[in-house]
Amino acid sequence: MVGSSDITDREWGISGKNIEDIMEALQVADQLSTDNVLQTLKLLKVKILNNKMATSLCQKVTDTIVDYLRTMKPQGELEELCTGILTALGFQSPGIVIFKLWDRWHNNLPPNCLLIAVGRLIFFQGCPDSEGRARIRNQASWTQSIKFPALRLGCSPPWHTVLKALVISVRKHLDLGTKEDEIMDITQEAASLKAYLTLRLLFNRWSLKSNNKVTEQALVITGHLFFLMPPSKLKNQVNRLTRWLMTLISAKVVPFYISQCICQLTEALALSGYGGINLESQLENIIGMLFEQLSETVKDSDSLSVQNHSLALRSFYNLIQLYNDQVIPLIRKNMQTSDPAKIVSALQVFMHVFQEVPQTEQLQSEVMHSVIIMIQEDLKPVQKALLNFIEMLGQHDYLALPQGNFIINYVIRLSESDCSNEEDIQILCSKILQMVSLPKLITLACQPSNTLAFVLLSKTATKMALRARSRGQVPYLSSFHLSPTQFISPQKLLTHLVVLSVKPYREGEFGVSSLRLLYALHPITSLHPIINSSVGQLWMKKIPQMLQILDDHTEKNLNQEEWEDRLLQFSSQSLVAIDDDSWLEQLIKVVLERINYFSDDEEKAFLYKFFGFTLRTSRNMKLIKMMISSILQTVHEELQEREGIAVALSIVSMKHLKIVLDQLQVYSAVLTDKDSSFILKLMKEHQRREWGLVCNIIYLSYSKIILESKGDIFTHLDGILAMVLQHYHNCIMEKDKNLKLEYLDALTKLTNILSSHPMAFQFKFPQKLEIVTFMMELIREEPLNSISSSIRLKAMNIIIDFRKLHPLMELEERTELLRTCYKSVLCLPSTEVLQKEASSLQEAQATVDLFRETLQSLLRLMETLIVEMPSRIQHCLELLDTWLNSQKDNERERAMWCAARILGFTAKMNNFGMDIEFSRLGRLVRLLALRCQDPVDNICFLSAQAVYSLYCILLLQKQMGRKKQGLWEEEGKNEVYSANVFYNNTFEIAKAFAEYFTKMQLTTLVLTAMEGLTDSRAKVSLAAAQLMSAVMKERGRDMIKIEEVVEGILERLNSQLEPNTKEETVRAMCLLAGNNTHTVVPMLLNKTLPWDRTNLALWKAFGNQRETTISVLQLLIGILERLHSKEETKEMAFQPVAVTCALYEMLSGSLCQEAVQELYPRLLLAILCHLYWVIEQNVPQKMVVYSKEGGPGSKSKPFDPTSCALEVVKLVFSAAAYDGVVVYGDQHCCWDLLSCPRFYYIGIMDLTSNSWLPVFHPSGIVKTCEPAILHRILNLVRSLLYSSSYHWKILARAFYAQLLWHRSVAQTLGQDLLVNLIKWVKEPNLIMKEVGLRGISNLALHPGQAESLKGQVPFLKDLLKNEARVTVQAVKSLRNIICHGKGEDIKERDQVKISATSALSHMLRHIDKFKPRLTTRREIYTFLVPLLLSIQDNNTEVVKACGRALTEWTNVIGWSSLTQTFRHITLSDHIQVLEETCKYLVNTSKTQLVGDLLFQSFGFLKSSQSFLRAAAINFIALTVKKLNMSQIHEDDVELLQNAIGNLRNDPVESIQSLVNTTLKKIDEYINFRSISTSRMSQISNNILKVTGIKNPERKKRLFRSVKRERDDDNQKIWRWLQSPLNSLRNRYSGRVKDIPHKSGNSDKQSTGSQVPTSESPPTEAGPAAK
Repeated sequence: MVGSSDITDREWGISGKNIEDIMEALQVADQLSTDNVLQTLKLLKVKILNNKMATSLCQKVTDTIVDYLRTMKPQGELEELCTGILTALGFQSPGIVIFKLWDRWHNNLPPNCLLIAVGRLIFFQGCPDSEGRARIRNQASWTQSIKFPALRLGCSPPWHTVLKALVISVRKHLDLGTKEDEIMDITQEAASLKAYLTLRLLFNRWSLKSNNKVTEQALVITGHLFFLMPPSKLKNQVNRLTRWLMTLISAKVVPFYISQCICQLTEALALSGYGGINLESQLENIIGMLFEQLSETVKDSDSLSVQNHSLALRSFYNLIQLYNDQVIPLIRKNMQTSDPAKIVSALQVFMHVFQEVPQTEQLQSEVMHSVIIMIQEDLKPVQKALLNFIEMLGQHDYLALPQGNFIINYVIRLSESDCSNEEDIQILCSKILQMVSLPKLITLACQPSNTLAFVLLSKTATKMALRARSRGQVPYLSSFHLSPTQFISPQKLLTHLVVLSVKPYREGEFGVSSLRLLYALHPITSLHPIINSSVGQLWMKKIPQMLQILDDHTEKNLNQEEWEDRLLQFSSQSLVAIDDDSWLEQLIKVVLERINYFSDDEEKAFLYKFFGFTLRTSRNMKLIKMMISSILQTVHEELQEREGIAVALSIVSMKHLKIVLDQLQVYSAVLTDKDSSFILKLMKEHQRREWGLVCNIIYLSYSKIILESKGDIFTHLDGILAMVLQHYHNCIMEKDKNLKLEYLDALTKLTNILSSHPMAFQFKFPQKLEIVTFMMELIREEPLNSISSSIRLKAMNIIIDFRKLHPLMELEERTELLRTCYKSVLCLPSTEVLQKEASSLQEAQATVDLFRETLQSLLRLMETLIVEMPSRIQHCLELLDTWLNSQKDNERERAMWCAARILGFTAKMNNFGMDIEFSRLGRLVRLLALRCQDPVDNICFLSAQAVYSLYCILLLQKQMGRKKQGLWEEEGKNEVYSANVFYNNTFEIAKAFAEYFTKMQLTTLVLTAMEGLTDSRAKVSLAAAQLMSAVMKERGRDMIKIEEVVEGILERLNSQLEPNTKEETVRAMCLLAGNNTHTVVPMLLNKTLPWDRTNLALWKAFGNQRETTISVLQLLIGILERLHSKEETKEMAFQPVAVTCALYEMLSGSLCQEAVQELYPRLLLAILCHLYWVIEQNVPQKMVVYSKEGGPGSKSKPFDPTSCALEVVKLVFSAAAYDGVVVYGDQHCCWDLLSCPRFYYIGIMDLTSNSWLPVFHPSGIVKTCEPAILHRILNLVRSLLYSSSYHWKILARAFYAQLLWHRSVAQTLGQDLLVNLIKWVKEPNLIMKEVGLRGISNLALHPGQAESLKGQVPFLKDLLKNEARVTVQAVKSLRNIICHGKGEDIKERDQVKISATSALSHMLRHIDKFKPRLTTRREIYTFLVPLLLSIQDNNTEVVKACGRALTEWTNVIGWSSLTQTFRHITLSDHIQVLEETCKYLVNTSKTQLVGDLLFQSFGFLKSSQSFLRAAAINFIALTVKKLNMSQIHEDDVELLQNAIGNLRNDPVESIQSLVNTTLKKIDEYINFRSISTSRMSQISNNILKVTGIKNPERKKRLFRSVKRERDDDNQKIWRWLQSPLNSLRNRYSGRVKDIPHKSGNSDKQSTGSQVPTSESPPTEAGPAAK
């Protein structure tokens, strides 16, 4: 045996030895590696394939390979190589390989390799058979093939391969019809028998009920066996086969094998010509299995699924040939199921076998029935298959059957453009529709139900018509006329195509398709092409033009209105060309019929127009009337329908106006004629509605006719309007709210069109006024507490429509109309109330919307009336006054909204060439301005807008007027103001309109605004006051009816006004008084005294504004000057007294000092003159002319004329900011003097200046007022020095004399003043003498004047023997001349002093006779210090005169212990007398008197005369010596020390020494007394502690304020003595020169004495200079 290595490395040849070596190697294969075996087998296979082998060698090799397979049982690649070697051997010697099957396998199958090789060899048809082994192959192979399956159940796939190949090979040979034994070793009968046995063997021995390869191969084998078996045997196996196949289907065997088996079964049976009973009984099962196989999805990528579908259809074809009558119902049964897959399969089957089915009527009926059922089910997955089926049916004329219409309709429905069908479905539909006849197709296309499919139908019809025309078969559609019930009539066709062309771009091609179809079918009106040839020519021309228009445009840019007009014109021209009334009649009926049943609003509207154009073309009057009546009877429930009827009638009226109007009148009888009206025949609930609809149609028709008319209708219009009124008044129905609404709604349509027609204004309509009156009645009938209907709204709209129609309404009618509408709308409840009363939110919103619309309608009505009569805008606004002043916020707001809108509308008209008058502008502005301060903010805003609009109107009128006059136009003025500026700003409103008011308008504004002062709303009343105030400020001078205004204001002020309103009203009166002073002031002055608070408040306000204050003061001054310049009357005039009361109130709270200062001199003189006049009058006792209110809880203070005038004098000074004069007057009792007629002139002189005081202590007016004021006073009094009025003369001269005290005044007057003074002195009147002497005395004070007066000394000395008053003044004059003259004579000076002192003695002697009381005594005390100091003079005569005066002084005072001392005083003992006097003074225990006298002496410490300074120091020292200084308050001690200490540096050394000694003694007094006091205090404190009594530590005050009181009992004495006493007292105080003396290092100059307190006698600054 050869090793494997030898085998693999050996060089193989062709000889047998090599083969043998390979076989030897294979015999020991178990000893070889797998790779070696693999290489060996590969080498052997190559050798066999490449070499021709001997039979013996083939047998040997085959045996070796088979043995190898038996022993080794190779797998994988080894098994494949073995199979390949056996196959290669079989190609050379088939018999050797095949006969190996006959070996004994011990009930086992041969190796797979052998089985596969044998199968391949059997299946191979081209094997060489030169040795005749083919016969052995078939016979032996089949015998052996059925041997192994019989041994056990099931076989391996290789065995299936053998059997399958064997069966196929035998069948092929049998199919070839080969009979020769040398070729076919088995007979057909034997093959049939073996086939039958094989089938039985398969069924009996094999388990073929699962899904596997064995089953599949078994099905393939079985299918081939069907053709080899005897037909009888096969028919007997049908039942078993059917059950088996059904089992396999349920086992999910691949459908292809099932279908192939059934197909082979049916083919084998079909070849026999008869299927047999079994097959017939199994038809339902077999067909069921076939449909199930057809329901499987066909996948193009899967060849088996494609073949499965084809084999199933082929099976049906075979069955149809065998059992046609039985198979068709079964197919139809599946067509009628609900399973789409089965239906589709059934349709496919039916289409596949349809050609083989006899087309009987029964079949047609059954098929159509099934199709209809499928259509009714309309399963989408079935549609495509069903259409294919229908297309096939159409090819067999099924669509012409009666049931064909249903199918056609289904196809049409599928072809509708709005369906989302696939494109192939659309194509199928188109193909099917082309199988329909053209007349029928057109009829279908024109059916409304097929509108969506119209494009496809029309295209199809057009294509068919054009195809017929191209063949010379012009479609005149004669059958349309011959079969009108079967096909559409020409009239309907024309109507339908034209209507569809209205929306040319609907679905993209509606219009184009319609026109093209119409173009393809012309002429549709003729049975013969020659008749009506003009129609065809028209269409040939017009239709292409319209098609071109559609091509050039799109749906967006096509003008629809122009297109519809073009279609109507085309239709009208076509009808004219037809020229056939009977044809037209039919067309009109068609249109009417279509109108009644058509639903599309737009196309329906076109049909009405088409009807109108059609009827307008007719010349048959009877036909026209009949058709008009017919269209009026058509359905008219919808507004679109009623408008369509109206449009149709308007078109007809263009040629047949009279007929249309007559027919409308006849038709309108149903509204008023109960006998003939069809309305009453309706159900009651529909009658009112129908009445309204009929009314609506009639009026709408009239409106459309008017719109289309060129003017002919207007001659009939007044009659129409009269008939309109009759329709309502003679209405057959009950006139309730709904009927009114229907009627008004219909009438609105008529009036709206009528008012907009340009020719309407060329005619007169007398019925217009009747209708307007009727509308007003309807408005009045509406409730004012609700707005439940739109009756008032519609009625106002109708009135608006009649706005410019003639005749125009008169003013009274317009007024009544506006009042009615205002009341009906503005008085409605507020929107909040309306909403609350609503039953639902929707109703509430609807009510609010209706109200807003009504308000807008009212606005339009007002605008209408304004446009009609622009000059009456004011009238419209004035009628709103009632509601603008309403207490209800909602009424005011609505009224103001109307006013604002109307004025805004007028301002925007920009047509101010017309005369828009505002004759009551003041009233109007007041009306609007008050609302600018309304409590409701929105009303304020609206009012501001209204005011601004009114301002713009006036401004534009003004600008236009100026432009016409060629004047410069104000620019930018309208930019100054705006609605925002006027908002809540009454002042700006008045300022803006002030220039536009006439005087009357201005007055009217104030008078009407005055009425608003008492408004209960504070804001409104304030606005009225502000308006009055602002207007009076701007134009107060132009006011008229001042008296009425003043009385009105006073009346309102006396009522209960709001504080702010009252304040502003007073301000308005103030402004009025300032601008109309001469009217207002006298009226107020004439009011009865005492005045009430209102009058007082007015006068007080007059003093708070400068302009008014000046104006009023000037008038009041004038009154005083004028009245007091007249001759005195016995009766007292009350007007001057009223003037003082007015001045008192004005000046008491004056805020305008400048104004008072401006008039200060005149005012002062006038009131002083009045005071003089008053005090001389016989005033009734307890007469009260003025009452001054006190503070809270206190009573008012009454004033008589005198006290009132005196208070005014004080207030004049205070108001002019000269309060110092008032203080001075209080200090020096000037007011008391002024109150006394006898001493009035003295009071004037003292008030002006007190000449007894030193020059450097100016007082009164001269002290306080500026030089400029003094000169103004001088200028006034100079003109009055010789007045005819005694009062003015006294006043002027007193002022004149005292003003000379001021140096600037004296220098201004020059030499003339002395002439006047001398003249007055020489007058017999003592007062004049005294005044003149006072003037000379004042004049002598100024340097340079004394020399000129020195020559008057003799004249003055002569006066010393005159009356006491004259003597006093003469002494004063001589004193000043001597003291202030240069080189003065000391003797003359002492002589003057002696004379003055003697005069004092004389007066004191007289005073003592009157027994003076406390007040007088206090004044007499003031003479003590000057007399005590004067006794220290070195002149004996002077000392004696002073002694006599002191003696008289003690008699008056009651110091009798000193009388003898003073009576015998000499020059040598004057110091002793002084000491005794001081001791007695201190011992009186009158500390206050001591302090006052000490304080009086301080003034002499500053005297320029050294003896006076020394005498004052002595008086102080001796007085202090007697006082207990420790009990005096520290402040008083300090004041005393400071007063004396100021003289430490006195120029006179003796005085310095005297000062130091006195101060030192004062310190000693204080220290000594304090030590002793401290000891006593300690003892007293201990005692007080024991007793429990508190120790008072309060010290005495020397210098303390004490209230001055006047003893009423001594009042007369005081008045008589006041002036002389002051003069004499000042005589001894007058030794201080003009220029104060500087003492020591003091930097201060004394400007006057301390002001005396009211409880102490007044003290003076010091003695006058000698």
